[in-house]
Amino acid sequence: MVTRATESPVLALETARRKSGRAAAPLDYAAIMLAAGEAVYEWQIGTDALTWGAAAPRLLGLRDIAPAATGRGFATLLDPGNKQSRFDAVMNSAEADEGAGVPYQLQYALRSGPRSPKLWIEDTGRWFAGADGKPCKAHGIIRVITDRYEREQQLAYLSRFDVLTGEFNRWHLTERLTEALDVAIRTQTSCGFMLVAIHNLGRINEAYGYGIADEVIGVIAKRLRGRMRGHDVLGRFSGNKFGIILQNCSPEEIGVAAERFLAAIRDDVIMTTAGPISVTGTIGGVTAPNHAATVDKVLARAQESLDLAKDRRPGSFVAYRPNPENETKRRANMRATDTIVNALNERRILLAYEPVVDAHTRSVAFHECLLRIQRADGTLVPAAQILPIAERLGLARLLDQRVLELVIAKMAEHPDLRASLNVSASSTMDPDWWAKLEALLRVNHTVAERLIVEITETTAIHDVENARGFVQRVKDLGARIAIDDFGAGYTSFRNLRQLGVDMIKIDGAFVQNVARSEDDRTFVRTMLDLAHGLKIKTVAEWVQNEQSAAILADWGCDYLQGEHVGLARLDWHDTQVEPSRAQPARA
Repeated sequence: MVTRATESPVLALETARRKSGRAAAPLDYAAIMLAAGEAVYEWQIGTDALTWGAAAPRLLGLRDIAPAATGRGFATLLDPGNKQSRFDAVMNSAEADEGAGVPYQLQYALRSGPRSPKLWIEDTGRWFAGADGKPCKAHGIIRVITDRYEREQQLAYLSRFDVLTGEFNRWHLTERLTEALDVAIRTQTSCGFMLVAIHNLGRINEAYGYGIADEVIGVIAKRLRGRMRGHDVLGRFSGNKFGIILQNCSPEEIGVAAERFLAAIRDDVIMTTAGPISVTGTIGGVTAPNHAATVDKVLARAQESLDLAKDRRPGSFVAYRPNPENETKRRANMRATDTIVNALNERRILLAYEPVVDAHTRSVAFHECLLRIQRADGTLVPAAQILPIAERLGLARLLDQRVLELVIAKMAEHPDLRASLNVSASSTMDPDWWAKLEALLRVNHTVAERLIVEITETTAIHDVENARGFVQRVKDLGARIAIDDFGAGYTSFRNLRQLGVDMIKIDGAFVQNVARSEDDRTFVRTMLDLAHGLKIKTVAEWVQNEQSAAILADWGCDYLQGEHVGLARLDWHDTQVEPSRAQPARA
C-alpha cells in the first residue's frame, strides 16, 4: 500500500546542518546511512538508470551494485510474492505532480540470490513529472525492516491462531462461526458447533507438568483435524476446550460426527515424553439456526450441553435440545440480573434489621442486617429470591460491597447500634471488599467493636485454611466473626476450634422443631454444649414459639433469633421485642 512519506533521519540531519549556517567537518553519509540501515537512490525513468548511494551494496547484500543499476535489474531482485513494486507505486500512481513531486511509501521483499534470505524493505520516496505530466524521475530512501516486519507478522499470526496447536484462536473461531451462521440463515440450511473438552487435563498438569499437558493438547488437535471434513473449522476455544464448526450439518449428523471425534481422542493412548497417557473427551453441541439464531446463543447452548454431558457421563456427547424449564430459568436469571444491576445503579439497595435477643433477658443484643431490593414501584424483593441467582451470576460481590457501605454508615450514625452482616463466599477472597472494609473502619474507628461479620458454614468448610485467614483478618480489624447456618455443613468441632470464630448461629432447620423432635433436641443440645466448651457464643435461628425459646435458654443458648422474638424491619428502632415476649414464660 502506498502512503505518505516521512522525512529520513539522514535528510533531517542535513537540513538542520544547512539551516545552522555553521561550518562543519564533512559528514560521512555512507557510514551514517549504513548504520541507520538506509540507502538513497535516484531513478531516471527515461533511461531506466538507477543510481545508488555508497551504502546500498552492503545494505542489500550485494558484492557490487551492478545488478541493481537499472530499474529492470532491480526488479529481478524482487521476491515473486510481492504484491506491489516501486514501478507500480510510481508508474501507476493516480496522483498528479503539481510541481513538488508526489510522495510514495511501500514495503516489499528482496532476495540478493536464489538461496539468500528475504530482506524486507520500506521504500520512501517522491516521483516528479516531466513536461508531459508523466513520471520522469524518482528518488528516495530504502530502509531494511526485516526484524520489524517479522514482529508484525508474528503479532498478526497470534491475533488469529493458537501458538500451541496452530489452529484458530477463540477470537477468529468466533469470527468464522459468525460467517457460518450467516450462510446457514441465508441459504436456509444448518450448521453445527461443538465444544470438545479434554477430560482431567488438570490432573495431567499436576501429575506430569504443563509441558506434558501441552503435548496432549497438540496431539488431540491433530487427531480432531484428521477426522474432520475439509470445509469444517477447528479452533482452540480455551485451555482444555476445542471448538468445531460443522458446515451444512443437520441435527442427525452432528451426533455421528461427535462419536467420530470422541473415538479419535480415546481409542489410542497418547505417546508423550513422559510415557503413554490415556485421555477422553466430552462434547456438547448445538445445530444452528435451528436451536440458536445468534452466535452468543450458539456458544451458550454448546456450553450448556457440554456441562450436561459432563454431569451425565464424562466421555459422552450431548446435543442441545430445547428445555422449557431451562428457558424459564434463563429468563428468570436475566430478569434478576436487570433487577440487581438497576437497583445498584439507582441506589435501591436497602437494609432490613432482624433483632437477635439475649436468651434470658430478651433484650436486643444486636441486629442482623439483611439485604432488600426495592423495585422501581416501591415493593421489596426478599434476599432469598435474589442472592442464589446473584451468586451464580457473579453479582453477589457487588451486593456485598453495597451492604457493607450501608451497614457501616448506619452504625456510624447510631453509636448504640450493634449489627452483623453476611458475606458471600466470593467476597471473602475479593480484594475490593477487603479494601472497602478496611477503609470504612479506618474512617469510622468506633464501629469495628460493634460489628459482627457472618460467613456460612459451607464457605468455612470448603477451604478451612482460607477461612481461617479470613477470620483472623477480620478479628485483626477489631470486629467479630460468626458462622451462619451452623450444622448444615457438618463442620467438625476440630475445624471450628482452628477457625477461632466468636459465635455460631445454629441452623434453623434443627431449631424450629426442637420442642417436638427428639433428634433435633439431641443435635442442638450437643452443639450448644460443645460450643460452650470452646467458649464460643451461640445463636439459635428460626425460634418459632415460647416453648422452644424456654428450652433453648434452659440449655444455655446465649441468643435467640426468629419470628418469636422479632421479624426484620426496615427501621431498626421498630424491632424491639414485644412486651409479652420480653421475659421467658414462668411456670
